[in-house]
Amino acid sequence: MKKVGLVMRKIQFSEAQGPRVFADRLQAIGREIGVDIVFISPERHVSGHDWLPGYEHEKGDLVNYDVVLDQIYEQKIDHVIYTVSGFTFLKIFLKNSVLFPHSFPDPALTGYEMMKPFYSIVDKAIVQTEFLKREIGRNFGVTDVTVIPIGFNEAMAQKHYDPSQVVNNRIMWIGRDEENRRPDLVVEYARQNPDKEVFMVFGGERYRESMKKYDLPSNIKLQFALSQDEVFSLMNTSKVYWSSSKFDTFAMPLTEAMAMGKIVVKPEHPCYGHISARHAFAGNEENWFELVNMAAAAPHQVSEENRSYAFEKFSSRVMKQGYEQFFDKWLRS
Repeated sequence: MKKVGLVMRKIQFSEAQGPRVFADRLQAIGREIGVDIVFISPERHVSGHDWLPGYEHEKGDLVNYDVVLDQIYEQKIDHVIYTVSGFTFLKIFLKNSVLFPHSFPDPALTGYEMMKPFYSIVDKAIVQTEFLKREIGRNFGVTDVTVIPIGFNEAMAQKHYDPSQVVNNRIMWIGRDEENRRPDLVVEYARQNPDKEVFMVFGGERYRESMKKYDLPSNIKLQFALSQDEVFSLMNTSKVYWSSSKFDTFAMPLTEAMAMGKIVVKPEHPCYGHISARHAFAGNEENWFELVNMAAAAPHQVSEENRSYAFEKFSSRVMKQGYEQFFDKWLRS
């Protein structure tokens, strides 16, 4: 079996959020098509927090190159996918290295200025959306770009789908306690709409402590580090899924919500252009509260149109086809 290294930060492997879900899914797909996806990350990392002065992630990546390279050489790996721009210098040591970004130097994201120099030396990338392909080409001149979505788990979407379980006043939000995710807006929405039951789901236990800084109304229900089964089960009972982030490279929970037939409220930023089915409504902080309330008041419990769109565009079947074609060509180089 051909080995491919997947280089991510230690914290990305340890939390039940997008990067780890992607890693597990890619590893499973790899087994099906004869590729051994080997997880690689620094054993030391600079900080357990996202952005503290002097602890920016890209700086931490630079001081971890020896640890990462030791693991790659020990495993006799010569093809690597890395998910954060701070590991771009791997191309100096490994000709066959490709960026799969979980973040992108967009002004909406904290630390974007630090990411930009790393992107200037990227020469090959896999991205999740056509929007990112356009942006990485327009801003950094990268033309060798393959678009492969992060597929949702069809088995989960089938297993947990039951429109009779939908609670009409239940709103679901998945994110992090980070400024660009805007959890403060969700808290304020719940405060202004006491008739709604608002579930805020966080991928890591570390947010249990950080969320204590908010004065939370009683209609907010916090959940931490849920399994995929638990996420899909809770998603099934929600009427509306709301994303309030400023920017996303893919927005995996939005695609999962659509696969579960949720009525979706999303940001109007063009990075969400791939979320475009009939009952996916784009807005901003000026009108999100109204959009969420209108979605909750919709006469139908679920959106079969959203569900069909997701299965056609974002299923793990689509992801598998994409990587099968990509690996077939790349691993021969």
